[in-house]
Amino acid sequence: MRIAQIAPLYEAVPPKLYGGTERVVYALVEELVRRGHEVTLFASADSKTSGRLLPMAEGGLRLHGTKDPLALHVAMLEEVYAQADQFDVIHSHVDYLTFQFARHCPVPTVTTLHGRLDLPETRRVLSRYPEQRLVSISEAQRQPLADLPLRWVATVYNGIRLKHFPFRAEPDDPPYLVFLGRISPEKGPLQAIEVARRAGLRLKIAAKIDPADRKWAEANFLPLLGTPGVEYLGELDEQQKAELLGGALALLFPIDWPEPFGLVMIESMACGTPVIAFPGGSVDEIIMDGVTGLVCRSHTVEEMVAALKRVDRIDRTACRRRVEQYFSSRVMAERYEAVYRQVVAESLAERLEVAIAGADGRLAVRAPSERDSRPLLLTARVTREGRAQRPVDEKAQDSLDWYEGEASDNTLRAQSLEVASLGEAALGEAGAGCPAAS
Repeated sequence: MRIAQIAPLYEAVPPKLYGGTERVVYALVEELVRRGHEVTLFASADSKTSGRLLPMAEGGLRLHGTKDPLALHVAMLEEVYAQADQFDVIHSHVDYLTFQFARHCPVPTVTTLHGRLDLPETRRVLSRYPEQRLVSISEAQRQPLADLPLRWVATVYNGIRLKHFPFRAEPDDPPYLVFLGRISPEKGPLQAIEVARRAGLRLKIAAKIDPADRKWAEANFLPLLGTPGVEYLGELDEQQKAELLGGALALLFPIDWPEPFGLVMIESMACGTPVIAFPGGSVDEIIMDGVTGLVCRSHTVEEMVAALKRVDRIDRTACRRRVEQYFSSRVMAERYEAVYRQVVAESLAERLEVAIAGADGRLAVRAPSERDSRPLLLTARVTREGRAQRPVDEKAQDSLDWYEGEASDNTLRAQSLEVASLGEAALGEAGAGCPAAS
């Protein structure tokens, strides 16, 4: 499959230091290329990839600097959609900036939303693009928008490259705790310092301070760095981060916000290090309470201190096993492959205005991939006024299914037309490229 990946330009792919979304994009691209896909990465020029890199900025904007990052992102999107006919699917990681371009393009776009979705400004934008195909990175992330008629395709958990986070069966001796991420009030660095002080354990802090948080950090965080046993390391690269996490007794995650995912939790568990966290957002989806970490539901320092007395009961092997099962780059890529197949099939049906037939409300067509000769069952949608409607049979599947063998008697089969030729016909009607956003 020919896949375009649109990365934010704020950090290189992968990031040199701090950076969550760009690190996830890197892991996804590498795995998709390994699985045989043609991947084009739109990212900063200092990015590294096994796919094809099209540089859209001289370097990651946070470290390289720019006066207008929004302008560079808009210019990148114009470039992506000018060559959209070269791709089977476009995968955006720059949130709603993509929507106006995607709305006018016959090549399907799927957008993974990586940030918090409880802000009124975000809600206002998303409510105006109900047709856009969206992926959430946790079930909790999308909950603030549950009342909006948005087009959620799937929830796909972020994944990491396991070889970058070696497993450690035992922590360092003497033990220490870790706080890793961003210095801001909602991330809880002050609470982490107080927990370590009361527990009598060393605390190593590896985190960045954004300009937006600098004033708060200078007034509240930096003065506490004189606390005995507290060490501030600044930002670390991935190898240094893995070494720090692997040697820790536990990762402290005392958040006070609806965490969309929390990549550091799975990075820590991959190294075998359990997570002690306050609940919020995705925490209960990532951590198995009592198995891979401890969730302190009172949101208090006292409960977190008490939890540290039980942390040695956590099996570090179970932490690693959970990441292998749910949060590896392999698992993430498999789930995105299913998303891509679904949106390509749905887009083809909509572009050709396929009417449904058959008692079960499904239409069988040939698989769109030349690598797979299995038939494809997809939920047929009738296109009216440019919007996809619900199937006539509400009990019909809401996504595609793969199956072996012939379609059932009550399923209409497109016997005389191959999907490839249908796709060419649809592209011919729509034009070679995508019109510019207006």
